Amino acid sequence: MKIFAIDIGSNSVRLACIADGKTLYKRLKTTRLGEGLSQTGKISQQAIERTASAVSDFIGFAKNEGADRLFAFATAAVRSAENGADFTARVKELCGVTVDVISGEEEANCGILGALQGGDGGIIDVGGASTEVTVQSGGKTLYSKSLDLGAVRLFDLAGRDKARLEKVIEEKITNYGDFCATQFNMYAIGGTATTLASVKHGLKVYDPAITHGTVLTQNEVKELAAKFLRLSVEEVRALNGMEPRRADVIGGGCLLLYNIMKRFGINDITVSESDNLEGYVLLKEGVL
Repeated sequence: MKIFAIDIGSNSVRLACIADGKTLYKRLKTTRLGEGLSQTGKISQQAIERTASAVSDFIGFAKNEGADRLFAFATAAVRSAENGADFTARVKELCGVTVDVISGEEEANCGILGALQGGDGGIIDVGGASTEVTVQSGGKTLYSKSLDLGAVRLFDLAGRDKARLEKVIEEKITNYGDFCATQFNMYAIGGTATTLASVKHGLKVYDPAITHGTVLTQNEVKELAAKFLRLSVEEVRALNGMEPRRADVIGGGCLLLYNIMKRFGINDITVSESDNLEGYVLLKEGVL
C-alpha cells in the first residue's frame, strides 16, 4: 500500500510517500503560511492562496503516483488563526480534500511517535509557529507541552535582532515549566533541526541519509545561532547546507532550540528525519 501524507506547517508544506514500512521520499514547498500571523491574528490572503496551491499540487502529484491512502493535516498556523477555516475551505475548493487541523497535543504525539516509534526518549520540534517538547518512558508520557512560538513567529516578533529574540524567548519559555530531560535520549525534528544538521555537514546537496542521526551539542547550537544572527541573510543563504528560503528565520529558530536545550538540561540532541509525517500515518493507519 502506498500512503501519502501532507503536513501543512507555518513555514512549509511537506509531502511524504510511505510504503511497506519505509518512507520512500519527501518533498517540500516553502510557502510561509504563518507569515505576519503574530501581528494580525489572521493568515493573509496571499499566504492562503500560495499554500493552498502547494497543497493542491502535492495532492495531484500523489494521485498521479497511485496513492492508496492520502492524508493532509495542518498545525499551529491554521489552528491559531482567526481565519483558519478560510484556508481549509480554500483547499477543499481547489482539490476536494478535507484538511485535518490537529491540536498542539496531537502534533506532539505525532512527532514523538514518528521519531521514536514507541521507544523511550523525547523530542523537540521547533516549527514555524509552535514548538513541542515531549518525553515518554515505558509507554507513558512523562512530559508534553506545545508552546506558541516558532521560527516564523519569532521572526515576525523580533526580526533578526539577537537581543530582541532573546527577550521574546525568555518571556515565552517559562511556559514550559520545570522538567529535567538530562537522563533521556532526546531527538530534534523539523526544518530548523534538519537544516542545522545539513549546515554542520556542509552539504551542497541535501541528503536525509546524512542528516538523520546527526548529533548536535548544546554548544554547537549556541554557536550556530550566534553565527546566523551575525551574518547577513544573504551570507546565511550562501552557507553550504542552508535551505535558502529558511535563511531569514533560521537564526531565531536555532536560538530557540538552544534555549530549550539549556532549560531542559539537554547536553546533546540527535536529529531525526522521521517525524510527524510518519507519526500521523502511524496514528491513522497503525502501520507505516
